Amino acid sequence: MKDTRPSLSRSVEDYLKAIFAITERGEAASTSAIAAALDVQPASVTGMVKRLAETGLLQHVPYRGVRLTGKGIREALRVIRRHRILETYLLQRLGYSWDDVHDEAERLEHAASERLIDAMAAALEDPSHDPHGSPIPTSAGEIEAVDFATLADAGAGDHVRIRAVDDAEPEGLRSMEARGLVPGVSLHVEKHEDGGAVSVRVDGAEGAGQRVEHELARRIYVTPDR
Repeated sequence: MKDTRPSLSRSVEDYLKAIFAITERGEAASTSAIAAALDVQPASVTGMVKRLAETGLLQHVPYRGVRLTGKGIREALRVIRRHRILETYLLQRLGYSWDDVHDEAERLEHAASERLIDAMAAALEDPSHDPHGSPIPTSAGEIEAVDFATLADAGAGDHVRIRAVDDAEPEGLRSMEARGLVPGVSLHVEKHEDGGAVSVRVDGAEGAGQRVEHELARRIYVTPDR
């Protein structure tokens, strides 16, 4: 079996993944948004965007920054699939904690072959979501649509279920896990407090509710729990 390795550079893959994430949330992939996501200077973004447009991976959209082409989306989903399969394998088979797998997968995703990723996926019985609740693209390049609000957006009195969490900050993940704020958990939103904090109660938990700071609440993605 041929061992096919990624053909794009690490930098290009990072740009494609970042632009996909920005536009998936319905935001404009502006130069400043891309620079913030990748922690680079806007001037660097301008040069890379031009290169990616020339290779047919993205296109400029008037007043909306840039958007990936069909080719760009396919390449972005390949990187995302590698990343999320790696996270899942590291957690389930190698004993990593859920706050460690993101950074490790970031390092490995650019080197892992499609053959290795498919073998890992098969060993895991083709998981549909990663440890943080994000959908894993299929090997055919399909991905579940995501349209989640954040806990910070939920209204007082709402019953919501945590669907996914932002995995970029290990400290935030440790805090979520310690509080029981993990994918699959149902919450009752009691009230909003000054500064944007949210008071919630985990369904079935005993004792008082808990205060979730605004910065943490905006990293927790929820849907109505019916």
